[in-house]
Amino acid sequence: MPNSSPPDTTTRVGNEPAALERVVIRFAGDSGDGMQLAGDRFTNASALLGNDLATLPNFPAEIRAPAGTLAGVSAFQIHIADRDILTPGDQPTVLVAMNPAALKSELADLATGGTIVVNEDSFEARNLEKAGYDGNPLDDGSLEGYQVFRVPMTSLTQEAVKDAGVKPRDAERSKNFFALGLLTWMYTRPVDPTVEWIEKRFASNELVRAANLGAFKAGYAFGETTELFDHRYEVQPAKLPPGRYRNVTGNQALAVGLVTAARLAKLPLFLGSYPITPASDILHILSGYKEYGVRTLQAEDEIAACGMALGAAFGGALGVTTTSGPGLDLKSETIGLAISVELPLIIVDVQRGGPSTGLPTKTEQSDLLHAMYGRHGEAPLPLVAPKSPSDCFEAAIEAARIALKYRTPVILLSDGYLANGSEPWRLPALDSLPDISVPFTTEPNAVGPDGTPAFHPYARDPETLARPWAVPGTPGLEHRVGGIEKADLTGNVSYDTANHELMTQLRAAKVAGISADIPPAEVDLQEDAKVLLVGWGSTWGSIKAATRRLRARGRKVSRCHLRHLNPFPENLGEVVRAFDHVIVPEMNSGQLARLLRAEFLVDAQALSKVQGLPFRAAEIERRVLEALGDTDAYEGAEYIPETEELAQS
Repeated sequence: MPNSSPPDTTTRVGNEPAALERVVIRFAGDSGDGMQLAGDRFTNASALLGNDLATLPNFPAEIRAPAGTLAGVSAFQIHIADRDILTPGDQPTVLVAMNPAALKSELADLATGGTIVVNEDSFEARNLEKAGYDGNPLDDGSLEGYQVFRVPMTSLTQEAVKDAGVKPRDAERSKNFFALGLLTWMYTRPVDPTVEWIEKRFASNELVRAANLGAFKAGYAFGETTELFDHRYEVQPAKLPPGRYRNVTGNQALAVGLVTAARLAKLPLFLGSYPITPASDILHILSGYKEYGVRTLQAEDEIAACGMALGAAFGGALGVTTTSGPGLDLKSETIGLAISVELPLIIVDVQRGGPSTGLPTKTEQSDLLHAMYGRHGEAPLPLVAPKSPSDCFEAAIEAARIALKYRTPVILLSDGYLANGSEPWRLPALDSLPDISVPFTTEPNAVGPDGTPAFHPYARDPETLARPWAVPGTPGLEHRVGGIEKADLTGNVSYDTANHELMTQLRAAKVAGISADIPPAEVDLQEDAKVLLVGWGSTWGSIKAATRRLRARGRKVSRCHLRHLNPFPENLGEVVRAFDHVIVPEMNSGQLARLLRAEFLVDAQALSKVQGLPFRAAEIERRVLEALGDTDAYEGAEYIPETEELAQS
């Protein structure tokens, strides 16, 4: 397979920076080297400059993996461009390697001819040995296929901050800011945002502030004064639709979406949560929104967190609980209770590699069947999945809309790639957001045996089949809820077999009926295409990028991406039956493909990946060409950009 992201062609006029259309940079170092922080600050500066961007943080699960080892490498990849992009990039074109382990771990992904900026101070015998090198790769010719810049970052950082009274050992911790300063110069990023952030973030510790600020400025100055680099580069702002933008991660967008949903519903928001990677940020973020009627509680365990959220729903709040796969296991019984008592509850599952503890910091989409069927008894519920970090905002509102309107728990399936990845988000106009408020029942809805007004908690709306939502304490509407089967209408405990079958059918019909209240499946259709790519969740960007590239090669392919996974859109069967090949890329062993085969009797073919990393567009592109019997066209083929304008040119 050819490299899918070779170094970009540059144009340069006089002494001006060389213009790049796009660049993919990966910061990599020891987990204590601050690569996530450096990548985050580079991302922030690029967002303020106006580039379109997408990021991919990738870090070890251990809080402090063995220093200098391959297992301890932490990386942060960012793709910036002067136009619309969809993914963090198939391969980096620039690798910043802070030690030998980072170089060895990440080099295989670097595009041939790419740029390596390396901290040569770290390439001493002990670190080389821990990384598994027999010799020094900077000297043995093994990097001849790349453009290598050897920079003594550690010693330059120590020299730059010694006058501030920073000890050499403490100064070494600031070398990530030296690297950030150098890359800021190389790619013409604005300086002020990073300086202001350092000043504010470390204001309480003068020595740390001075070290980080000195290191950042020293890195920038090194780029300006050294003769190591011929020139710097520049990626112009992207021409995005007009509006107000902010850089946002999936967890940030999801948290804001939940707060917004509560405001649109005119309800207080309650989050019951137990910290778990990669969902914990949602709890952290929501805890800062108390002025908007948000209440958060860090429970003692996952079961308690879900029970509290369900109790909040019983009390008339928008109840939410957040977790990842292991926590979803533990919440299953309470979710079943929520289905039985028919109350609105949002369960956010930020998926990660499993089973058990699995890969806590790596992404996966392997909870789909668990979310669909992972409860005892007949217990269907709706499933909603966002497609990108910014789309987590709208998906949260949609999950709340369905939960409130149909009085049902809803599982929102995000994942680690969406949660930690970031992109520009155009803030929506407030008047474009839906009113999802639902009135509480305040008056009796039935007549008792003695002819007096009565309340039937399981009377149903004829259109939605939702039962009434009465806040405890409302006069005349006293009622009980619980896990034992209830009698239709009255809600009395019932062991009657015919009633159990009726209630089972009613609960299923309520969820199935939601298909009439969601948009039909949209197809990015290409006339005469025989291949349909079907995706869900975070595979959206890679699938769309692969589609653009395939069409640029003259190959016909259509695509369909699903937000609603239960129930499916009403027209989905018609859509998938119209193609000879239905290929389903997903980060599991073929779970959506299995559902499509079972539901619509089509030969849906799974394209699976369970490596803890998102799909590359090239992987999907190759699978489609295989389906078309056209793989020879791919081998040695020229790279086709994922950006729409470049693909069409």
